[in-house]
Amino acid sequence: MKLTKEFGPNDINNQIEATGIKGRHLTFIDDLSPNELENVCKTAAMLEPFWRCGVPLLDGKVLCTQFFQPSTRTRFSHETAMSRLGGNVITESNPLVSSSVAKGESLYDSLRVTSQYADVIVLRHPDDAVIDTINELGENSSPIISGGYGNVTHPTQGLLDMYTAYRALGGDFKNMTVMIATPDLSRARSGQSFGLGLARMGAKLIYSGTTGLETSEVIREKLDAMKANYTEVNDLTIKQQEELIADEGVDLVYLPGCSVKKGDPGREDFLKKMAEFYFTLEGLQKIEKKSGKTVGLMHSLPRNEDEFDFAIDDSAHQLYFKQIGFSVPLRMSLLANICGV
Repeated sequence: MKLTKEFGPNDINNQIEATGIKGRHLTFIDDLSPNELENVCKTAAMLEPFWRCGVPLLDGKVLCTQFFQPSTRTRFSHETAMSRLGGNVITESNPLVSSSVAKGESLYDSLRVTSQYADVIVLRHPDDAVIDTINELGENSSPIISGGYGNVTHPTQGLLDMYTAYRALGGDFKNMTVMIATPDLSRARSGQSFGLGLARMGAKLIYSGTTGLETSEVIREKLDAMKANYTEVNDLTIKQQEELIADEGVDLVYLPGCSVKKGDPGREDFLKKMAEFYFTLEGLQKIEKKSGKTVGLMHSLPRNEDEFDFAIDDSAHQLYFKQIGFSVPLRMSLLANICGV
């Protein structure tokens, strides 16, 4: 380690000041620079010991969670994070029925009103056109964090997945190789957000999908603009995917989950295609024998029985439930950095 003028005991206030994202909206994960992403992870590591017992950094601050789509993990983890930081939470989990949106209030007005009550807002919305509304609001709103917009962006999920990788693999993203595998890359907002963050930090990415449901143009443009080290392959069998993972030295496989909701006529087709993305404990063990790597399996949850072998739950490969634990200190970090202390 090289000594610097700044060397000394860790100080959370200095760390948050170094991150420097106070008051900003978060729409895409690449809104954050590599230095800012690194500092969000460093802050999370400093807060991790307090993810159960709490630390009163945001005493008196108020978080509003406004969710126009169902959520368990994203809403609960942000609310838990704010509670652990000593702040308060107001929540609207069904605004189309129980808020003034049901009376015809525009999203612009709704967010501008909510900003009078809350210091920070976490918003989930099914239409990515919400991004235009947030840009229009600008500074006339409290900071708005995306809890998932449309099919394209879910930056706080991407951040918690990055933090899980950061902790699992020692923090050097440039030495990581990650596969993002799903029949539908076009609607995999959690996987695409994870990929954008990894690419921002210099990791190697392999996207594995199916013809006709490739990565969307908006994500490709972002990857190309940052000169990301990525490839995309389509229509591989599960055996070919396992061989690719071993040959390329993949460290982590990320499954974004079924992005086709119940009742959608495309859901049955999606689950049929899952057969070639169905990773098993036996398959991961074969990869380990060939490559020498214990490949971690990540999933955004919730999961379906047809997505992967549940025998992985009790193995060293399992990271999907551990991601949930890491989500709290990461979101504590994000809230503390955006609210400021």
